[in-house]
Amino acid sequence: MGAADYAIEVSNLVTHYGSRKILDDVSFAARQGEVMVIMGGSGSGKSTLLRHLLGLNRPTSGSIKLLGQDITRLNADQMYDLRKNMGVAFQGGALFNSMTVGENVELPLREHTSLDDNTIRIMSRMKLEVVNLAGFEDLMPAELSGGMIKRAALARAIVMDPKLLFFDEPSAGLDPVVSAELDELILTLRDAMNMSIVVVTHELESAFKIADRITVLDQGRILMSDTAAAVRASEHPRIRSLLDRTPRHDTVNPEEYMERLTREMF
Repeated sequence: MGAADYAIEVSNLVTHYGSRKILDDVSFAARQGEVMVIMGGSGSGKSTLLRHLLGLNRPTSGSIKLLGQDITRLNADQMYDLRKNMGVAFQGGALFNSMTVGENVELPLREHTSLDDNTIRIMSRMKLEVVNLAGFEDLMPAELSGGMIKRAALARAIVMDPKLLFFDEPSAGLDPVVSAELDELILTLRDAMNMSIVVVTHELESAFKIADRITVLDQGRILMSDTAAAVRASEHPRIRSLLDRTPRHDTVNPEEYMERLTREMF
């Protein structure tokens, strides 16, 4: 499989917040038309990695190729053009409360295209129908349930038919039934629109249901990036701790801890 078959290629990614290393030599790849789940415990670096994939943060070193373009080398105009092929559904939905559901979904088309109003309305309603929100375009976000907000945000993320879709914690705060419906919707988008989808989640059941491949992060490092079946069968102690929901028992050296704490303070 050649490089052209990959929608995302991350190579030797390193990033720091001040003197603290957050991501350490992170490398993985996601093929076109597959769902890549990024998972790990709290503080593992998932959110930082997602910000890098979206081009919001610059790494200390390494490369991030999206659709064949290394975004660490793109200028602002080039990144702007690339983002037209990217959709993002944020964890809380990030809908504008002063706009109707339909207006929220239409927004990317109004910002990035010169389509006429009628075409924009038709396209936005088509995407609302895809996420099972047909007929809800005139409601305000405050009138929606948590699951409906997630679906409306997803409709906005796909309204321009992006090649890449990023979904941050799709199941967070949802009941199991609504969460399962969102999982099915993600798989439908993958199959019907041939999207490459990156999902950041800590929900194990959802991850194994939707993932073609899973990348497991721990303390800023990649523990494993492989098929869902391979990750489920892994005997790596950190991965088993995550999958079996067992507490970690890290041994802390008091002298090393105090030295590190003093170094970070000064």
